[in-house]
Amino acid sequence: MRKFSILAAFLGSALLPAAADDLAPLPLVLPPPSMKGTPQALPTNTTAPPLTSDPRPPFLAPKGAANVALGKPVTASDTNLISGSLAQITDGKKEAVEENVVTLRRGLRWVQIDLQGEFKLYAVVLWHDFNIPVVYRDVIVQLSDDPEFKNGARTIFNNDQKNAAGLGAGTDREYFENSLTGAGQLMDAGGFQARYIRCYSKGSTDSALNSYIEVEAYGLPAQ
Repeated sequence: MRKFSILAAFLGSALLPAAADDLAPLPLVLPPPSMKGTPQALPTNTTAPPLTSDPRPPFLAPKGAANVALGKPVTASDTNLISGSLAQITDGKKEAVEENVVTLRRGLRWVQIDLQGEFKLYAVVLWHDFNIPVVYRDVIVQLSDDPEFKNGARTIFNNDQKNAAGLGAGTDREYFENSLTGAGQLMDAGGFQARYIRCYSKGSTDSALNSYIEVEAYGLPAQ
């Protein structure tokens, strides 16, 4: 038994560098910050960690993972938009300027991206309007092969801790849209295979409306 344990430990340590060699940081390009210096008055009625200008650690994924959401079609629960067009949510333009903001009406709303094929997804990165540091409410991100999200949906992020959206109580914390770094919120997708991405929200600490700038999804084609 001891000989087996030693052999297993040796093989495991020998395999680790090879596995690590298959990974690389996401080719994530951040938009410029929209403000300098932490504002004096930040929302306090939130579970969000303190706002920071510290860079996010690199997120490792299999080499070759790319933004497979770029240019893909977008639909939404709200067809009467306040501003912008749904196609802007995957157009690659992430700067926090008015012409890049897509705004849906108040209440619980979702936007959905059709990747037009099956992909193993490793991360989803979401930018709401980050012109100022606000906290969006009931942010839920799901993946599925079903465009109706009735079967086989996988939730990769949920900060709706009171189950206000009726999709189950979440355990994730709220977060600030980071105007100091432009980082967006990165959600680990765990290599789950899916075709559709759906993102929910229900207003923010600044407005009852729901605004988006960009959604990116990093993955590889499913074999």
